[in-house]
Parts: sequence; structure tokens; C-alpha cells
Amino acid sequence: MRIGELSRRTGVAVPTIKYYVREGLLPAGSLTSPNQADYGEAHERRLRLVRGLLEVGGLSVAAVREVLAAVEDTDRPVHKVLGAAHESLTPPHSVGSEELAGAREAVAALVERRGWKSAPEGPAGETLAGALATLRGLGHGKFEEVLDVYADACERIATADLAYVGGAPDVERLVEGVVVGTVIGDAVLSAMRRMAHADASARVYGEGGGD
Repeated sequence: MRIGELSRRTGVAVPTIKYYVREGLLPAGSLTSPNQADYGEAHERRLRLVRGLLEVGGLSVAAVREVLAAVEDTDRPVHKVLGAAHESLTPPHSVGSEELAGAREAVAALVERRGWKSAPEGPAGETLAGALATLRGLGHGKFEEVLDVYADACERIATADLAYVGGAPDVERLVEGVVVGTVIGDAVLSAMRRMAHADASARVYGEGGGD
């Protein structure tokens, strides 16, 4: 297909497609003439992936480039590739506060208590520690008492995520599925959590309580 048809199929403007190609997010089409290139279904799938990561996942162009590099790295073991993809999706978070050291200890204790293989000092662990430190600074340190409830839910979600992508035909599709599930899944989880909050609030405080 020509770039105009690719644009119509995906809803991405032609100048934006060309920008993605220049930034290395989308492979260039096959040249059929000096000024014409042909694009296939793989380009369409990749373009939809890039658009989802940018628009729904809220990632930067640089972060998307790193994610795609992890997706395409099929020489490493799947677990290592997934780890690289997750690290590129989770920027380190640092809070310069007195609460941060205690929050890091809470994260390390959670990881040990749950028997998780993830490193508490990794990007995700640092993000969690930063969030907990912020809560401590706001006087909501008791929130940590519900961490295991969150962990129970997250373990079930992680199991469901991997089961969903387990039927992928190849490593690239497998990793792509996990990456999409992480980024887009975070948006789904956040939206469903807010919906569940609204329902729980209505049940506890009554329909007449407003938003």
C-alpha cells in the first residue's frame, strides 16, 4: 500500500508517519521509485503499536524507541527481554526526602515477603519507593498497610497478562504483547480502578453523595 492508504487505515497523518520513520519508530517502506514507497501489514501493525504507546500509554518518543528495541531483541532469553522492556517503561523516580530511606526499606520488605524475583532497587521499585515516600510526607504512611492487598491483585493481573500473551506465535509477538499489556493495560487498570471507586463510594456513602 502507499503511504496515503496507510494513513487512511490507521488514522495517522502522512507527515506524522514520515516523522516516525525519521525517528526510527517505523521502518521505511520499500522503494518502488525515487519518490514512492510501498508499505505492508507489518508497517500498519507497528504504526498502531507506536500510536498506542504514545497516545494511550503516554510514553515519550525516546521511551517508545527503547521499547521497540527491546521488542526486536529476539537473541536474548524471553525473560531478559521482558525485563529490558519493563525497565524502559518504568522511569526511575527519586524523592529527596527523609522518608525515602524508610520507603525503600518498605519496598524491600514487600519484595521479600511476597517472594518476588524483581529487584527492589530497580526502576519499578524506585518508583514505588518514591510514591510511598510522598505518602509518608503527606501523613498517609498507614497506606502501606494495604500494600499486600494491592500485591494480591497485581499478582493475579500479572498471571492473567502472561496467560493472555502465552499463545503468541513468536518471541517478538510475545514481548510486544507484554509491552502493550503493560502500557495500555496500565490505562485500562487505572480507568477500571476509578470506576470501582465510584461504585464502592456509592455503596458506602449512598447515591446522593455526589461525585
